[in-house]
Amino acid sequence: MQQLFQHLNGFYKLSQEALAALEASFEELILPKGAFLVTHGNVCRHMYFLQKGALRGFYNLEGKEITHWFGFENDFITSFHSFITGEPAVENLQLLEGSILYSISKEKLTGLFNRHHEIERLVRIVYEKYYIRLEERYVNAQFKTATERYEALLKNTPHIIERVSLGYISSYLGISQETLSRIRSRL
Repeated sequence: MQQLFQHLNGFYKLSQEALAALEASFEELILPKGAFLVTHGNVCRHMYFLQKGALRGFYNLEGKEITHWFGFENDFITSFHSFITGEPAVENLQLLEGSILYSISKEKLTGLFNRHHEIERLVRIVYEKYYIRLEERYVNAQFKTATERYEALLKNTPHIIERVSLGYISSYLGISQETLSRIRSRL
């Protein structure tokens, strides 16, 4: 849990009282590769901090899995729309590696917001960082070539090639595996 608190401190420094309240509210989870945190059609009731491991978020579209994001160490993980609205998730979150996570329920988090406004501020900052990543992903998808998207992926997450299958990477980039292979051979 120390890794979680060091990471949080990089966003916003919390008081000892708020840190103690957070520590009492998180639950450690150790899950195997292939486990799902969220599945399509179910409400996401938890936010997770990924201490160790990797996962992907994906949609099912006409029988195909479309990967739209990856999570790695020190990422906050949830199906944000479902978590915030309480509506069923439209995505799936699946672990790509055996993982260690810390989980907090929506109810516990809301209770912490009411008792510790500094935690509310911290989570707002986390949400802002998530939104920025989402917007960058959108801009990349709309305005960059497949080669530029792949190069950006390697620059921002160079370990991805060793940890994620090329099929998931090509889906994430919105290209076929054949196109990804051609891009990789030219670089």
